[in-house]
Amino acid sequence: MEATRFRRFFGALLTLLGIAVLLFACVAFLSDKPVLGLTVTKWESVVPFLVGSVFLLTGVNLVSRS
Repeated sequence: MEATRFRRFFGALLTLLGIAVLLFACVAFLSDKPVLGLTVTKWESVVPFLVGSVFLLTGVNLVSRS
């Protein structure tokens, strides 16, 4: 029973983190100014988008399987 609760918690955490990173990537892509003190070019914003997508999909998969 504890493993199921841990999976749900970790899946929810990964999902929220993925959403936050995806939002950062979108704002960084659309903005010409520094975002959260970081200067990110258009091509450099692809990396957070991919990482956020992986976190989001993994989190949703963990929640749905538990």
